[in-house]
Amino acid sequence: MATACVAYERPTILVVEDEAPLLTLLRYNLEKAGFRVDEATDGQEALDLIAEAQPDLVVLDWMLPALSGVEVCRQLRRKPATRNLPVIMLTARTEDHDAVRALDQGADDYIAKPCSMETLLARVRALLRRTGAGPAKGVLSYLDLTLDQDAHRVTRGGRTIHLGPTEYRLLAFLLSHPGRVFARERILDAVWGRDIHVEPRTVDVHIRRLRKAINGPREPDMIRTVRSAGYALDANEPGERGDDLGAAAA
Repeated sequence: MATACVAYERPTILVVEDEAPLLTLLRYNLEKAGFRVDEATDGQEALDLIAEAQPDLVVLDWMLPALSGVEVCRQLRRKPATRNLPVIMLTARTEDHDAVRALDQGADDYIAKPCSMETLLARVRALLRRTGAGPAKGVLSYLDLTLDQDAHRVTRGGRTIHLGPTEYRLLAFLLSHPGRVFARERILDAVWGRDIHVEPRTVDVHIRRLRKAINGPREPDMIRTVRSAGYALDANEPGERGDDLGAAAA
């Protein structure tokens, strides 16, 4: 199977959190915002992961098993290799003296739980901008199909393809995961967002439009329909072509 070529490296965020539901929520929103995410559920595991492969930023809970978040931050600041690693402390401790202690131990920012995901993402982006590790957009490509996110240009086989905003976001999502089958509900979350109410069959309409735009008269269909499962950007695997899920399931 051919693979996608991504001409940039997404910043990696290490999330250190021992509450599984919150960890899942943080991962989902950070990945949706374009970041790679690593996870640790206690302080010692976080230090071990950072020693193996240093992330671009750490989102760090205070109350952790093994080592507290404050102690993790203190140890990071003692080592030359991690002295300048950006750290955001995310904690349920809301007293002013707690924030002062965390900042004194080397945290770059302090956010009290609960907070909105928009606030956290804005703080992450701001801190990455200050350290020069903000997410680049770059180029996504699969076979002869290319999406240049900086120039906002889509081409296939040398011809320029004009897409509407929704089809553009849909293609960018599929190009990021070639060969992987996504249900309509997952596509809705990724392209439209969880807070927007859209009927699942709306995905079928936009898949049809995207097919029409990217597939020329003598070009193979790049979008595969998987009966009762979803859609994939996949030009090599056998499967149903040219029909939306509604037609396939009928």
